[in-house]
This record gives sequence, C-alpha cells and structure tokens, in this order.
Amino acid sequence: MGLAWLASRALRSSSSRVLSYRTIFSTPDLCKPVALGARFHFPNSDPKSCSVHIARFYYHDQLSISVNWRKQRSVASSLVALLPALFLGLSLTPVLAEDASTELTETDSSGSDFTGLRKIDDGSVVSNIHTSKWRVFTDNGRDLFLQGKLEDAERLFVGALQEAKEGFGERDPHVASACNNLAELYRVKKAFDKAEPLYLEAINILEESYGHEDVRVGAALHNLGQFYLLQKKLDAAHACYKRALKIKRQVLGEDHADYAETMYHLGKVLYLQGNVKDAEALITESIQIFEDGGQGESFLFLRRLRYLVQIYINCNKLTDAVNIQRKILHIMEVSKGRDSLETVIAAESLALTLQSVGSLMEAKELLERCLNSRKRLLPEDHIQIAANLLHMARVELLLYSQTSKDIAVIEKAKDLLGNSIRVARQALDKLVKQGANRKSNDTYSEHTALLILLQALNVLTQVEVSKAELNKEKSMVLAEKALLDCISAFKQYGSQKAVDDLKGEYLSCLKHLSGILLLRSSNSNNPTRPTLQELENEIKRVEAP
Repeated sequence: MGLAWLASRALRSSSSRVLSYRTIFSTPDLCKPVALGARFHFPNSDPKSCSVHIARFYYHDQLSISVNWRKQRSVASSLVALLPALFLGLSLTPVLAEDASTELTETDSSGSDFTGLRKIDDGSVVSNIHTSKWRVFTDNGRDLFLQGKLEDAERLFVGALQEAKEGFGERDPHVASACNNLAELYRVKKAFDKAEPLYLEAINILEESYGHEDVRVGAALHNLGQFYLLQKKLDAAHACYKRALKIKRQVLGEDHADYAETMYHLGKVLYLQGNVKDAEALITESIQIFEDGGQGESFLFLRRLRYLVQIYINCNKLTDAVNIQRKILHIMEVSKGRDSLETVIAAESLALTLQSVGSLMEAKELLERCLNSRKRLLPEDHIQIAANLLHMARVELLLYSQTSKDIAVIEKAKDLLGNSIRVARQALDKLVKQGANRKSNDTYSEHTALLILLQALNVLTQVEVSKAELNKEKSMVLAEKALLDCISAFKQYGSQKAVDDLKGEYLSCLKHLSGILLLRSSNSNNPTRPTLQELENEIKRVEAP
C-alpha cells in the first residue's frame, strides 16, 4: 500500500484522463508512523532528511509523471500542501475527487458489503449510513464517468453530494470534494451554469475549513481558473490564477512544481490577453523550475516548450523558436530514440521552422530523415507520409527559386507531389469505402487527408507554372489541370460544413484557376472547365460569411 498504491491506482485510470484522488483532510504529525487514507508511512527520523515520492498528474497535457522532491524544508509542510492538490485537480480535463482521510472497510474481497469509513486517530471523520452511501455513490459515479455514462454518473454524484452533507455536515471538506466532482461532470457536459456555483462552493468551504491562504484553496482556485480558461473568460481566469500563485508561493515556495504549474497557466492567460512579454517571462520561468527539479525530459516539460515555440513563431521570433526546437529534438532523441515517431515529429517541426528562416538545406536533410523513418514505421499509404512528401516538395520548390533554376530540382518536386497526391487519395478512398462503419475519430483523418490533397494540388500548380520558362503553353495546361483536380477533390470529398482551412485551400484553387483562365481564355476549348463568370460566382459564395 502507501504512495505506490496511490500512484498505481492513478496510472491505471490515466488512459481515460480522469482520476479519483485520495485526500488527507487532517494534519497530524506526518513524520510519525501514521496511517491516513492512502497509508503514508514515515520513519521517526529528521524530517529534513526524508525523501518523499509523490504522484502528480497533469491531464491538460495528457501526462502522468512522478516527481521526487528532496526538500530542505519539512516533509510535513510539503505533504500537507501537495496532497490536497491531488483532490482538487489541476487541469481542464475531468478530475474526480474522493476523500479518504480514512479507509473503506470491506467485509469481503468483492467489496459488495461496505460497512462505512473507519475512524482515524484524530477523530475528524464520523462513520454513519450517509458517509457509507457517499462513498459508494462516489466510487460508482466515478466508474460510470470513466465509461462515458454521464447521465448515470450525474445521478450518483448528486446523491453523493447530498449524502456528504447529511453525513459530514453542510460545510465539511468532504462536501467540497463532492461539489468538485459534480462540477467537473457538468464541465464535461458543458453545463457551465451548473458547474460554476459548485466550484465556488468548494472554494468557500475550503476557505472556512483551512483559511484563505491554505494551499488547498490555492489548488481549488487553480481548478476554477482552468474552468474559466476553457470558456475564454480570461479576466476571471487571470484573477483565479493570480491569487492561486500567491498562495502557492507563500506555502510551497518558488521552486515547487505546483507553483510552476499555476505560473505556466497564468502565462497562457496573459498571452491570450495580449501581454506577450509577461507571458513569455512566466512560461520561461515555469519551464526552468521544472528543469531544475529534474523533469527536463518529461512530457509536461516538452509540452510547455512547444507552447513557448508557438509564441515565438507567432511573434516572428524564429531564431528563438529554432533554438528551443533543437533542444526538444535532442531530448526526444535521447529519451525515445532517433527513429521513434515522437522524434520524427520533433524533427519535422524543426525542419518547417528552418524552412521559414531560409535554412533550406538543413530543412531538406531533416525532412528526408523523417521520411525514411516513417517508411520504416508506418504503412506505405499512411497520411503522415503524404504530408512528409508535401513538405519536401515545398522545400525543393524554394530551392529551385533561390538557385540556378535547375530543372532537375523542379522535376523532383513534381515527383514528390505526385506521390503525396497518390497517398492522400488512397487514404480518402479507404475512408469513404468504410462509410458509416468507420470510427468516429476517422473524421479528423478524413479532414487531414483532404487538406493534404488540396495543398499538394495547389503546390503542383506552382510547380507547373514555374516550368513556363521552358514550355509555357504545356505548363499552363498542366497547371490548369491540377487546379481542376483540386476543385473536383473538394467537391467529391468535402462537405457543406467544411472547416476554414479546407475552404481556404479550395478558395485558393478557384482564384488561381481564375487567373490562368484570364490568360488562356481565348486559347482553350476545354468543355469541362468552368467559365470565368462561374468561377467568380463560386468565389463570392465561398467568401460569403
């Protein structure tokens, strides 16, 4: 049992990104041999010499990690501060809370006969029929929640809240736990008007129980900040994170992971509010705290680095973005291996930024490396291969325009695009044949494949136009054909609800074709192509709000 039990239980649920947490609501001397909830055992030694292994979970970044903190402060203060954060949750994803300041007694291995909560040493928990029902409702509600049965889970969570009030008292921290569970469920159901009062009630109860500056209040404020951030209520989220950060700084210190977590999210809010300078500073400091804490290879650390890269790219700080992407690639190569898909994606991201800053040869080498790895790891018709080929073709086209206009370079780009178009069409045809039997997440795959197909046909048009120096009439005919294929593909695979990026590519095809027809209208007798007027009408229709 003990912390290993807590971590293993949490990790078993991590695939669903929803956890139940066991929480200590009392604060006895944690450096004495005691058993509270998850049974934390500590020797009678100097508290400062204790090494504490705490499981922490960050589901916004789809991560389960363990942090080993050796503090120069009391272990007791670290544990009292950190464990309630597990109860309250730290992310935009569902975090189900269940109190276990005492253990559940079962009469048999099946757990079919619950006898209630066992009283702990400090007498802070009362055992009665309502506390037993609260626990059963919470456990079963959690299980239904994990199965996606939200309506059934809601009924149990509502019942758990009522039983907590009757069993523990209206203002007991167990009620805050039940409020949090129900609020998270309503958040998932997007019943935001029902969720917010429950979040606020949980905070109020915790403030009454532990004081306004307690770290559990800070964790609850962080949770509420996530709720507001999800709805883009940036001012409200900013206020919650700012107060949570102040509390965590006072209680945990500036080198603690919880403090860094809130700092990172406050930085995200500031960035969305347009305060780029302060956002960059907070996110950078948050990243440094995690790296100094020994988490320089964790998924969470890498996720934060990638967010900072996006800030730099959006602010046109491409050199800074490249430096961080090189660091990410190095970490992935060391931790995952050179040929893993995660490493391939990191290398491709770096290549695309290098392409933007004009480092074309290095970008080309990285993309060739990515393609070779993907061919070893993926089926030959995988959509990632089509995307990789498209990126390589774009680099070749840029090299052609910036060098001696070697026709071999442009022909290579054309070959790459031909293969990209072929793979994308195969993927789309396969999804169409599957029809109603395909998985729900294949909708995203279909969108990706169609986007790559349209982009490849658009780039092919540029390739054909670039060859006009050698044979203008032939090149323009082939360019026109590529654009007609682009329009046809959108109509065949696209839908009336096509998202903006698909419509953007389609609109680009229409405008390019319109420009070509203006040049060739008197020299072509293709009966299948649209007229200029038809193209103009279609452009207006697509551009209409």
